[in-house]
Amino acid sequence: MLSARACLGRVLLLPRAGAGLAASRRGSSSRDKDRSATVSSSVPMPAGGKGSRPSSTPQRVPNRLIHEKSPYLLQHAYNPVDWYPWGQEAFDKARKENKPIFLSGNAPIFPDWGRGGWCGVHREWQWMGRVPLAWWVSQETRGQDLLASLHLTHCWPPDLSPWSCSVGYSTCHWCHMMEEESFQNEEIGRLLSEDFVSVKVDREERPDVDKVYMTFVQVCSPSWEYTRHKASGRLPSPSPSLRQATSSGGGWPMNVWLTPNLQPFVGGTYFPPEDGLTRVGFRTVLLRIREQWKQNKNALLENSQRVTTALLARSEISVGDRQLPPSAATVNSRCFQQLDEGYDEEYGGFAEAPKFPTPVILSFLFSYWLSHRLTQDGSRAQQMALHTLKMMANGGIRDHVGQGFHRYSTDRQWHVPHFEKMLYDQAQLAVAYSQAFQISGDEFYSDVAKDILQYVTRSLSHRSGGFYSAEDADSPPERGMRPKEGAYYVWTVKEVQQLLPEPVLGATELLTSGQLFTKHYGLTEAGNISPSQDPKGELQGQNVLTVRYSLELTAARFGLGVEAVRTLLNTGLEKLFQARKHRPKPHLDSKMLAAWNGLMVSGYAVTGAVLGQDRLINYATNGAKFLKRHMFDVASGRLMRTCYTGSGGTVEHSNPPCWGFLEDYAFVVRGLLDLYEASQESAWLEWALRLQDTQDRLFWDSQGGGYFCSEAELGAGLPLRLKDDQDGAEPSANSVSAHNLLRLHGFTGHKDWMDKCVCLLTAFSERMRRVPVALPEMVRALSAQQQTLKQIVICGDRQAKDTKALVQCVHSVYIPNKVLILADGDPLSFLSRQLPFLSTLRRLEDQATAYVCENQACSMPITDPCELRKLLHP
Repeated sequence: MLSARACLGRVLLLPRAGAGLAASRRGSSSRDKDRSATVSSSVPMPAGGKGSRPSSTPQRVPNRLIHEKSPYLLQHAYNPVDWYPWGQEAFDKARKENKPIFLSGNAPIFPDWGRGGWCGVHREWQWMGRVPLAWWVSQETRGQDLLASLHLTHCWPPDLSPWSCSVGYSTCHWCHMMEEESFQNEEIGRLLSEDFVSVKVDREERPDVDKVYMTFVQVCSPSWEYTRHKASGRLPSPSPSLRQATSSGGGWPMNVWLTPNLQPFVGGTYFPPEDGLTRVGFRTVLLRIREQWKQNKNALLENSQRVTTALLARSEISVGDRQLPPSAATVNSRCFQQLDEGYDEEYGGFAEAPKFPTPVILSFLFSYWLSHRLTQDGSRAQQMALHTLKMMANGGIRDHVGQGFHRYSTDRQWHVPHFEKMLYDQAQLAVAYSQAFQISGDEFYSDVAKDILQYVTRSLSHRSGGFYSAEDADSPPERGMRPKEGAYYVWTVKEVQQLLPEPVLGATELLTSGQLFTKHYGLTEAGNISPSQDPKGELQGQNVLTVRYSLELTAARFGLGVEAVRTLLNTGLEKLFQARKHRPKPHLDSKMLAAWNGLMVSGYAVTGAVLGQDRLINYATNGAKFLKRHMFDVASGRLMRTCYTGSGGTVEHSNPPCWGFLEDYAFVVRGLLDLYEASQESAWLEWALRLQDTQDRLFWDSQGGGYFCSEAELGAGLPLRLKDDQDGAEPSANSVSAHNLLRLHGFTGHKDWMDKCVCLLTAFSERMRRVPVALPEMVRALSAQQQTLKQIVICGDRQAKDTKALVQCVHSVYIPNKVLILADGDPLSFLSRQLPFLSTLRRLEDQATAYVCENQACSMPITDPCELRKLLHP
């Protein structure tokens, strides 16, 4: 799904082309309805390439993408477009032939995607922190009129967002739509091949390219929130808050036009193929850009240079003349207040629609509760997080039949999702639900965490231990049919009743299992998906399972026992799961990314540790072994970004390999630290330290502080080298790195880790002061840095029962600001060499013994797990 709009920087502005299923499902305006109706027509995609969609058209001659490994690029290998992968061959061609580059791709969207409006800058947008120089065009201007006036008015907001491209990923619904409608079109393919150098990018392979050009697109895009308020005559609050952090523009597919020097001058997201009443078609866009390149090329080049220069200045994140980061107490309080203002009291979450899980926000609220648990705000933070997690788990965003969570909800009730499933969501949500169980003791949350990992183990796991990236939202309702979004996941009442015809004994009325099931999960004969959420009419009469009543209420309604109802519902879910196996499955993106595998190692390790399940910790261990075996180059000490599933389940790599980015190192280091604390195998801690050293060498900004997202050499030619400054669907790699540095300091005592952490937090000071809700994970790190980190030392044998009891006690308590260290008594062990004071700690009466150390002082020895728990959680 996407925030579809077109943004042509200082040169050309286009109206919003399409908002994707999420926006159209809201039915927020007649324009949305018109737009969603106009994109419903499609052209079948020819077969070819991994993960390509069914088609009745003859197979065509492949283009050069057929030689790529990326499932997304392979999906485009049979387009009638002369596609190039991102690389020197394409750049040289553009410079030699003096042609603009058309960059195309797709990717998962972040919670901060913008959701509407025309691309332009208005003086009223100053409430969003933008500083526009001119008002380009009113919302009411027709796209055709706008395109006819391609003058070079100077108009840009000095916000960060640079690049022009079409970028995507293989499970992106609206990327599929644009591919079918436009990239399969012979005329459009001819325009792209003859007048442009067309480049296709998998943003999951090249997040650096994605970040640079998405910055450009976002700068020129108003938020949907502004558009909505302007249409109603009410502008939002002038104070930057949650909306500012979560409603910036951008989305996928991203389409950007670049100069031969890779500087963006036109950009947008989804374009329908032809003009409509309220939006401009992709063919028209191509014709007008071609015309302008011929007539005003020098002006385009000059303006693109100015935009790039301005974006470079605006995106700079540096320590500057600041000596220390801001006060954690002040930033924490402001972050909580911003979240409180945007909280949905009834359904949980932090927006009206669409709603994203945003685990980084939930993690912040749990940490805030811990440090304020005796205050009203602390209780409020806990309630907000727990209620949100419960409403999500009961809603349709959760796959009640096959486990796991979909990408986001298109409504505020968490009811109708965008059905795509992403690995990084599963990883982070498993941790969030495990933490909710630690805090509340409610097994509802631990059951959800186990369900998530059951889904990943079954559907997203490679036999060698790695984890796949995603499952598509679309699949054919029946074999041979055109794919439809959600077809694999929705049900009719008739289907359910046929699968569950058995009478329910003991009920107060005649009742079948199917009737009880449909009542509990909110199914209706007409379907429970409103027409406003189904603009193309693909889901008529279908139902998304969502828990409408508690087990107790359903039991009382039919005069049954709670356990009897639980058994009936679980039996029903299993029968639906078995029936669903016979449906055509959604496309699996079998690409494996180091970063997301690192997150998944954390998901298994943390959940396994909290629940005391060695089986889950073993999955984490196998994941780490996979990373070291298949995604780590021993000679250079570098991580590889990607690997792929080959024939027969083998693991393949691209040639040359795609080297890791900052997020790969940060997320893998976090996973290894979590795995060490779960398994007490010091080899994982040693590897984490080596990877951190490599990360520092490749990405650290020795002048400004903080980490760049990409290596200097790998990003050569890109107009910007960025530092990611927002925690979104995934946490910012700089936020995660701040936590990693603190933990590594706790594990080793090396002062340089702490110095780097302070420098990083200082570099991001202004961003945290201004909009802390944009960086909740970094705000957590700021709080941890200014508090005292606990070093919890267990002296004992790793396999001994008394040692395991103390370790499990530690894992049962929510303590985010700690490191857990096993001291086995070996003076030559890795940790003993790092922390000499460990040799002074002794077992008490030959029993496993715990010490809680803070500020270079340790507690009295403790051998009783109950006493240890009291000390850790007074």
